[in-house]
Amino acid sequence: MIIITLLAFIFSFLFALGGVGSAIVLVPIMYWLGIPLSEAKPTGLFINTISLIGATYSNIKNKRLDIKIGIPIIVASIILAPIGAYFSTIIPKKVVLLIFISFLIFSSFMMLFFRASKYESNYREDPPYIELTFTGSLAGFISGLLGVGGGGLISPLMIMLGFNPKKVAKVTAFVVPFSSITGFFAYLAMGHINIKLLTFVGLAAYLGGYLDTHLMHLKMKPATVKKFLGIILLILAIKLLIKIF
Repeated sequence: MIIITLLAFIFSFLFALGGVGSAIVLVPIMYWLGIPLSEAKPTGLFINTISLIGATYSNIKNKRLDIKIGIPIIVASIILAPIGAYFSTIIPKKVVLLIFISFLIFSSFMMLFFRASKYESNYREDPPYIELTFTGSLAGFISGLLGVGGGGLISPLMIMLGFNPKKVAKVTAFVVPFSSITGFFAYLAMGHINIKLLTFVGLAAYLGGYLDTHLMHLKMKPATVKKFLGIILLILAIKLLIKIF
């Protein structure tokens, strides 16, 4: 419990740098430490909700968030997250893990190697509602299925659409709690919740998410944020692939 609480603080601090949410790394770590996947996934969704609420509060307080871009993603993800959670109960665990690994690799490669050269010197400001709704639908389903919040999918797709990575981080941090909490309640309804675990990691995740937004805003360049997260996700994918085979 102490180890997981400490890791929840550290990774919530680090991953809120990109608005992704630390569940993408904490879910496989909890699984490696012996927590059943059925408990690790809702715990990861809860961590995302708490840590990114802290980050979003800081962004709103300091007027660094463009809310209108996040609305279509939120609406679509709220609808699809419970559906993904339901499908997670009927898909075999090994298949879910393989989907998780594919998700990690995709997110990593997008952050490490994709460059929106069309927008490098002129990032877009307009909200393309159809594309953002599709992004939210896909991310919501993945969020519920894997217990990761969908931020690792939202961020690269928004960067592909031409948004500034720093803006993407703030919008993703705003969006992910909505898909996470709806997925979490779906798992709660199915009875896969560890209350003691949630209590400890929830506080640690909130503190980590709140503190890190100041560091990102003052110190971090957009390209640095992307590469940092990409490397961590790729390492996790490799380690998880080794474990299941």
